[in-house]
Amino acid sequence: MTGAVSKLAAPRPAAPPLSPASLRTPALAFAPSARRFRVSIAGRARSPIVAMASAKEGNGAPTKRTSLHDLYEQQGLSPWYDNLCRPVTDLLPLIASGVRGVTSNPTIFQKAISSSSAYDDQFKQLISAGKDAESAYWELVIKDIQDACKLFEPIYDETDGADGYVSVEVSPRLANDTQGTVEAAKWLHKVVNRPNVYIKIPATAECVPSIREVISNGISVNVTLIFSIARYEAVIDAYLDGLEASGLSDLSRVTSVASFFVSRVDSLVDKMLEKIGTPEALALRGKAAVAQAKLANQLYQKKFSGPRWEALAKKGAKKQRLLWASTGVKNPAYPDTLYVDSLIGPDTVNTMPDQALLAFIDHGTVSRTVDANVSEAEGVYSALEKLGIDWGEVGKQLELEGVDSFKKSFDSLLVSLQEKGNSLKTASV
Repeated sequence: MTGAVSKLAAPRPAAPPLSPASLRTPALAFAPSARRFRVSIAGRARSPIVAMASAKEGNGAPTKRTSLHDLYEQQGLSPWYDNLCRPVTDLLPLIASGVRGVTSNPTIFQKAISSSSAYDDQFKQLISAGKDAESAYWELVIKDIQDACKLFEPIYDETDGADGYVSVEVSPRLANDTQGTVEAAKWLHKVVNRPNVYIKIPATAECVPSIREVISNGISVNVTLIFSIARYEAVIDAYLDGLEASGLSDLSRVTSVASFFVSRVDSLVDKMLEKIGTPEALALRGKAAVAQAKLANQLYQKKFSGPRWEALAKKGAKKQRLLWASTGVKNPAYPDTLYVDSLIGPDTVNTMPDQALLAFIDHGTVSRTVDANVSEAEGVYSALEKLGIDWGEVGKQLELEGVDSFKKSFDSLLVSLQEKGNSLKTASV
């Protein structure tokens, strides 16, 4: 943690922001003469983001090897990409550059579908076939997820089901509906019908029992919107309970990740610290998220060891990996790789949005940090509590905001699809 915190005093310039119109899948364009590759978004070069390949072929031409490969091979962290849109084949250069999985959410699909004409033909066919807006939405999403799963299937196979997943989230309208979430997860798993799909379920109090039941049905789950250590422990227990209740003799194909959100924690806690305004409070800005994440990793180490876990491991069970989510830096005063560089370690995943991914390829540091200076992380966590920061309340507020944000994206897209569908019906009359 010391390294991460010390960088805050003299932050590097952040990567140039991507405009909303350019939030599309990066493609990596290689420039052999320069022995480097340029990162381009939607076919346009994104200068000055220039990432040096970390290994070169013997003939002097660059390979597609990047620091993302080093993250996995040297440190055991799987770099994933937090975005998905058409054409899904744009993911191929990213896979070649070391990306090992993809996450999606209602906001990602709202941006993708509303800003691209790539979905229009399929949407017209669905409306002509009598589908309503929500049914059409799921058809569009499922196709993207199936196509992406196919691209990542080789990684899934090579790792014997340990990596290469694509995540799709149940309707955010079900965030407080235990049984509705279970049924939605079963349905999504059935219709996507790919071995390397993760069904995303939010870690709300109502959905923690859903996680247990879905896991017990042999369905792999990405648990999302985790903002506190207390809720994270409940999520781990739901996974372990689900494995034990499954009755399966071979647990090797039921896997899970726990998506622990990072940058949003600093965004909220920093505001609280600025409101307190004392030198002690202000000195803790930018430290809360990484501190809590490091303590979450300590809990992971504790829960996935001992007799209970060993009994499950004998049946082939895989650990529920910690996935660092919300890793894009929102405060430009902080290093743009803060939430990647600071949380590197084995059996973890980091799903990165465009800016964080490009920044890490360009100048990230591949070094084990997730379990370094844990005592300092404990000190930060305690110091924040002494200042009156209630970690439980922080988690509760961020969870409410996260669920609400996804609901708004989902509802907004359905309204726009409904309007588009109505106009198509009118035009065909």
